[in-house]
Amino acid sequence: VSDKAYKPLIIIVIVWGLYALSDTGLLDEFKAKLNIDEILLSFFSKIFRFIVISIGLLVIAEEWNYNVSGLIAGLGIGGLAFALAAKDVLANIFAGIVIIMEKPFSIGDWIVTPSVEGTVEDITFRSTRVRAFTQSLITIPNSTLANEPITNYSRMGKRRISFHLGVTYDTPRNKLEKVVNDLKQMLIDHPDIHPETVYVNFELFSDSSLDIFLYFFTNTTNWGEFLAIRQDVNFKIMEILEREEVSLAFPSRS
Repeated sequence: VSDKAYKPLIIIVIVWGLYALSDTGLLDEFKAKLNIDEILLSFFSKIFRFIVISIGLLVIAEEWNYNVSGLIAGLGIGGLAFALAAKDVLANIFAGIVIIMEKPFSIGDWIVTPSVEGTVEDITFRSTRVRAFTQSLITIPNSTLANEPITNYSRMGKRRISFHLGVTYDTPRNKLEKVVNDLKQMLIDHPDIHPETVYVNFELFSDSSLDIFLYFFTNTTNWGEFLAIRQDVNFKIMEILEREEVSLAFPSRS
Protein backbone atom coordinates (compact mmCIF):
# COMPACT_ATOMS: atom_id res chain seq x y z
CA VAL A 1 0.00 0.00 0.00
CA SER A 2 2.85 2.33 0.85
CA ASP A 3 4.52 1.81 -2.56
CA LYS A 4 1.31 2.54 -4.48
CA ALA A 5 0.81 5.73 -2.51
CA TYR A 6 4.42 6.78 -2.04
CA LYS A 7 5.73 6.43 -5.61
CA PRO A 8 2.91 8.45 -7.23
CA LEU A 9 3.48 11.13 -4.58
CA ILE A 10 7.15 11.36 -5.56
CA ILE A 11 6.16 11.54 -9.23
CA ILE A 12 3.69 14.35 -8.48
CA VAL A 13 6.39 16.31 -6.63
CA ILE A 14 8.81 15.87 -9.57
CA VAL A 15 6.15 16.91 -12.11
CA TRP A 16 5.22 19.92 -9.96
CA GLY A 17 8.91 20.91 -9.74
CA LEU A 18 9.41 20.67 -13.52
CA TYR A 19 6.16 22.56 -14.12
CA ALA A 20 7.22 25.33 -11.74
CA LEU A 21 10.66 25.43 -13.36
CA SER A 22 9.10 26.62 -16.62
CA ASP A 23 7.76 29.69 -14.81
CA THR A 24 10.99 30.81 -13.13
CA GLY A 25 13.78 33.18 -14.03
CA LEU A 26 15.77 30.23 -15.40
CA LEU A 27 13.93 30.54 -18.72
CA ASP A 28 14.75 34.24 -18.80
CA GLU A 29 18.44 33.32 -18.60
CA PHE A 30 18.07 30.99 -21.59
CA LYS A 31 16.18 33.76 -23.41
CA ALA A 32 19.05 36.21 -22.85
CA LYS A 33 21.82 33.74 -23.75
CA LEU A 34 20.15 32.24 -26.84
CA ASN A 35 18.37 35.43 -27.96
CA ILE A 36 14.99 33.70 -27.90
CA ASP A 37 11.94 35.79 -28.71
CA GLU A 38 9.50 36.42 -25.84
CA ILE A 39 6.53 35.00 -27.72
CA LEU A 40 8.53 31.90 -28.68
CA LEU A 41 9.57 31.38 -25.06
CA SER A 42 5.97 31.67 -23.85
CA PHE A 43 4.68 29.23 -26.46
CA PHE A 44 7.29 26.53 -25.84
CA SER A 45 6.87 26.98 -22.10
CA LYS A 46 3.24 25.93 -22.49
CA ILE A 47 4.26 22.95 -24.65
CA PHE A 48 6.82 21.92 -22.02
CA ARG A 49 4.18 22.04 -19.27
CA PHE A 50 1.76 19.97 -21.34
CA ILE A 51 4.40 17.31 -22.00
CA VAL A 52 5.47 17.18 -18.33
CA ILE A 53 1.89 16.74 -17.11
CA SER A 54 1.14 14.10 -19.78
CA ILE A 55 4.22 12.05 -18.95
CA GLY A 56 3.51 12.36 -15.22
CA LEU A 57 -0.05 11.08 -15.66
CA LEU A 58 1.15 8.15 -17.80
CA VAL A 59 3.80 7.17 -15.24
CA ILE A 60 1.29 7.34 -12.37
CA ALA A 61 -1.17 5.25 -14.39
CA GLU A 62 1.59 2.68 -15.02
CA GLU A 63 2.34 2.58 -11.28
CA TRP A 64 -1.32 1.84 -10.59
CA ASN A 65 -1.21 -1.05 -13.11
CA TYR A 66 -3.29 0.58 -15.81
CA ASN A 67 -2.63 -0.67 -19.34
CA VAL A 68 -0.80 2.39 -20.64
CA SER A 69 0.22 0.66 -23.90
CA GLY A 70 -3.40 -0.14 -24.60
CA LEU A 71 -4.39 3.44 -23.86
CA ILE A 72 -1.77 4.81 -26.27
CA ALA A 73 -2.85 2.30 -28.93
CA GLY A 74 -6.46 3.33 -28.41
CA LEU A 75 -5.52 6.96 -28.85
CA GLY A 76 -3.79 6.04 -32.11
CA ILE A 77 -6.87 4.21 -33.41
CA GLY A 78 -9.15 7.09 -32.44
CA GLY A 79 -6.74 9.70 -33.72
CA LEU A 80 -8.51 10.17 -37.06
CA ALA A 81 -11.91 10.65 -35.43
CA PHE A 82 -10.37 13.06 -32.92
CA ALA A 83 -8.68 15.03 -35.71
CA LEU A 84 -11.95 15.36 -37.62
CA ALA A 85 -13.83 16.41 -34.48
CA ALA A 86 -11.16 18.89 -33.45
CA LYS A 87 -10.07 20.21 -36.85
CA ASP A 88 -10.66 23.83 -35.80
CA VAL A 89 -8.53 23.33 -32.69
CA LEU A 90 -5.77 21.71 -34.76
CA ALA A 91 -6.00 24.53 -37.32
CA ASN A 92 -5.48 27.06 -34.54
CA ILE A 93 -2.52 25.10 -33.14
CA PHE A 94 -0.79 24.89 -36.53
CA ALA A 95 -1.58 28.56 -37.18
CA GLY A 96 0.00 29.37 -33.82
CA ILE A 97 3.13 27.48 -34.87
CA VAL A 98 3.21 29.44 -38.14
CA ILE A 99 2.93 32.73 -36.23
CA ILE A 100 5.70 31.62 -33.87
CA MET A 101 8.04 30.65 -36.72
CA GLU A 102 7.40 33.68 -38.94
CA LYS A 103 7.35 36.09 -35.95
CA PRO A 104 5.24 38.91 -37.45
CA PHE A 105 5.02 40.30 -33.92
CA SER A 106 6.30 39.77 -30.39
CA ILE A 107 4.70 40.13 -26.98
CA GLY A 108 4.32 43.83 -26.27
CA ASP A 109 4.09 44.86 -29.95
CA TRP A 110 1.34 47.17 -31.20
CA ILE A 111 -0.41 45.41 -34.11
CA VAL A 112 -3.34 46.22 -36.38
CA THR A 113 -5.34 43.67 -38.39
CA PRO A 114 -8.83 43.80 -39.97
CA SER A 115 -10.07 42.07 -36.78
CA VAL A 116 -8.12 43.67 -33.95
CA GLU A 117 -5.86 46.52 -32.87
CA GLY A 118 -3.85 46.68 -29.69
CA THR A 119 -0.84 45.32 -27.79
CA VAL A 120 -0.03 41.60 -27.92
CA GLU A 121 -0.15 40.08 -24.42
CA ASP A 122 0.14 36.33 -25.04
CA ILE A 123 -0.20 33.50 -27.54
CA THR A 124 -1.61 30.09 -26.58
CA PHE A 125 -2.26 26.85 -28.44
CA ARG A 126 -5.63 28.10 -29.65
CA SER A 127 -5.56 31.88 -29.67
CA THR A 128 -3.68 35.15 -29.31
CA ARG A 129 -4.65 37.69 -26.66
CA VAL A 130 -4.48 41.38 -27.58
CA ARG A 131 -5.05 44.26 -25.17
CA ALA A 132 -6.99 47.01 -26.97
CA PHE A 133 -6.30 50.67 -26.21
CA THR A 134 -9.66 50.77 -24.41
CA GLN A 135 -8.06 48.22 -22.01
CA SER A 136 -10.45 45.49 -23.14
CA LEU A 137 -8.87 42.07 -23.74
CA ILE A 138 -9.51 40.60 -27.19
CA THR A 139 -8.97 36.87 -27.81
CA ILE A 140 -8.63 36.03 -31.50
CA PRO A 141 -8.21 32.48 -32.92
CA ASN A 142 -4.74 31.85 -34.34
CA SER A 143 -6.19 30.53 -37.61
CA THR A 144 -7.99 33.85 -38.13
CA LEU A 145 -4.92 35.91 -37.27
CA ALA A 146 -2.60 33.86 -39.49
CA ASN A 147 -4.80 34.50 -42.54
CA GLU A 148 -5.03 38.28 -42.11
CA PRO A 149 -2.62 41.07 -43.06
CA ILE A 150 -0.82 42.21 -39.91
CA THR A 151 0.61 45.71 -39.53
CA ASN A 152 3.20 45.89 -36.75
CA TYR A 153 3.55 49.53 -35.78
CA SER A 154 6.14 48.70 -33.11
CA ARG A 155 8.62 47.82 -35.85
CA MET A 156 8.34 51.10 -37.73
CA GLY A 157 11.64 52.88 -38.16
CA LYS A 158 9.92 56.27 -38.37
CA ARG A 159 6.41 57.75 -38.36
CA ARG A 160 4.88 59.75 -41.21
CA ILE A 161 3.25 63.17 -41.12
CA SER A 162 1.43 64.34 -44.25
CA PHE A 163 -1.04 67.21 -44.74
CA HIS A 164 -1.96 70.27 -46.83
CA LEU A 165 -1.50 73.82 -45.58
CA GLY A 166 -3.88 76.26 -47.27
CA VAL A 167 -3.00 79.97 -47.48
CA THR A 168 -5.14 82.79 -48.84
CA TYR A 169 -5.30 83.67 -52.53
CA ASP A 170 -4.10 87.23 -51.87
CA THR A 171 -0.66 85.89 -50.85
CA PRO A 172 2.00 87.33 -53.19
CA ARG A 173 4.00 84.82 -55.21
CA ASN A 174 7.32 85.85 -53.65
CA LYS A 175 5.96 85.43 -50.12
CA LEU A 176 4.45 82.06 -50.98
CA GLU A 177 7.76 80.91 -52.38
CA LYS A 178 9.57 82.19 -49.26
CA VAL A 179 7.15 80.33 -46.97
CA VAL A 180 7.63 77.07 -48.90
CA ASN A 181 11.43 77.37 -48.71
CA ASP A 182 11.40 78.31 -45.01
CA LEU A 183 9.08 75.44 -44.12
CA LYS A 184 11.29 72.94 -45.92
CA GLN A 185 14.45 74.26 -44.29
CA MET A 186 12.80 74.25 -40.87
CA LEU A 187 11.91 70.56 -41.26
CA ILE A 188 15.37 69.62 -42.54
CA ASP A 189 17.02 71.38 -39.58
CA HIS A 190 14.59 69.98 -37.00
CA PRO A 191 16.47 67.45 -34.79
CA ASP A 192 13.46 65.15 -34.50
CA ILE A 193 12.58 65.02 -38.22
CA HIS A 194 14.15 62.51 -40.59
CA PRO A 195 16.11 64.83 -42.93
CA GLU A 196 16.32 62.53 -45.96
CA THR A 197 12.58 62.46 -46.70
CA VAL A 198 11.20 65.99 -46.53
CA TYR A 199 8.83 67.27 -49.24
CA VAL A 200 7.32 70.75 -49.10
CA ASN A 201 5.76 72.00 -52.35
CA PHE A 202 3.12 74.43 -53.55
CA GLU A 203 0.79 71.83 -55.01
CA LEU A 204 -2.78 72.99 -55.65
CA PHE A 205 -5.02 75.90 -56.55
CA SER A 206 -7.96 74.83 -54.40
CA ASP A 207 -11.38 76.44 -54.29
CA SER A 208 -10.55 78.58 -51.27
CA SER A 209 -6.79 78.39 -50.84
CA LEU A 210 -3.33 77.97 -52.29
CA ASP A 211 -2.34 74.55 -50.94
CA ILE A 212 1.17 73.72 -49.76
CA PHE A 213 1.83 69.98 -49.44
CA LEU A 214 4.01 68.79 -46.54
CA TYR A 215 5.30 65.21 -46.28
CA PHE A 216 7.94 64.15 -43.74
CA PHE A 217 8.78 61.60 -41.02
CA THR A 218 9.62 61.79 -37.33
CA ASN A 219 12.66 59.90 -36.06
CA THR A 220 10.63 58.37 -33.23
CA THR A 221 7.76 55.87 -33.43
CA ASN A 222 6.64 56.44 -29.83
CA TRP A 223 3.11 57.86 -29.91
CA GLY A 224 3.59 60.39 -27.11
CA GLU A 225 6.90 61.66 -28.51
CA PHE A 226 5.35 61.79 -32.00
CA LEU A 227 2.53 64.05 -30.78
CA ALA A 228 5.00 66.35 -29.00
CA ILE A 229 7.12 66.66 -32.17
CA ARG A 230 4.08 67.33 -34.32
CA GLN A 231 2.97 70.07 -31.93
CA ASP A 232 6.42 71.67 -32.06
CA VAL A 233 6.39 71.57 -35.87
CA ASN A 234 2.92 73.16 -35.93
CA PHE A 235 4.10 76.01 -33.70
CA LYS A 236 7.12 76.57 -35.97
CA ILE A 237 4.83 76.63 -39.02
CA MET A 238 2.70 79.31 -37.33
CA GLU A 239 5.85 81.28 -36.52
CA ILE A 240 6.95 81.25 -40.18
CA LEU A 241 3.49 82.32 -41.38
CA GLU A 242 3.33 85.15 -38.83
CA ARG A 243 6.82 86.34 -39.73
CA GLU A 244 5.93 86.50 -43.43
CA GLU A 245 2.45 87.93 -42.67
CA VAL A 246 0.76 85.11 -44.58
CA SER A 247 -2.73 84.06 -43.49
CA LEU A 248 -4.27 80.62 -43.47
CA ALA A 249 -7.34 80.30 -45.66
CA PHE A 250 -10.84 79.25 -44.69
CA PRO A 251 -13.66 78.17 -47.03
CA SER A 252 -14.83 81.23 -48.99
CA ARG A 253 -15.58 82.34 -52.54
CA SER A 254 -15.38 85.62 -54.40
